[in-house]
Amino acid sequence: MSEPDRTFAELMATLADRKRQPVPRSYTDTLLSGGLEKIAAKLREETAEVIEAAGEPGAAGRGHVVHEAADVLYHLFVLLTFCDVTLADVAAELARRSGRSGLDEKASRAAGGQHSEPS
Repeated sequence: MSEPDRTFAELMATLADRKRQPVPRSYTDTLLSGGLEKIAAKLREETAEVIEAAGEPGAAGRGHVVHEAADVLYHLFVLLTFCDVTLADVAAELARRSGRSGLDEKASRAAGGQHSEPS
């Protein structure tokens, strides 16, 4: 297992554990107990911050993007955990889309009502 895979798997395992067994004074527990509204608000905030950071030049800008991207991924993973969605579920959806034209994917969503993005 690669280092990123291991890191993501460990984070998801920790989040699932927090969902099953809340820990007092845990930021994750605060988000999970706040429900979708609280989690979504943080995810929106962090997404805006990574987009803003992407416009910053040079090494400092790159570092800021890395920092904010980590925040986005963390909050996205909390959302996935809240919804009982695993990384394997997301990977399976990405695999399903692999090799498919983005335009074909968009057309299939319009025809079939699926909510997937083009690859």
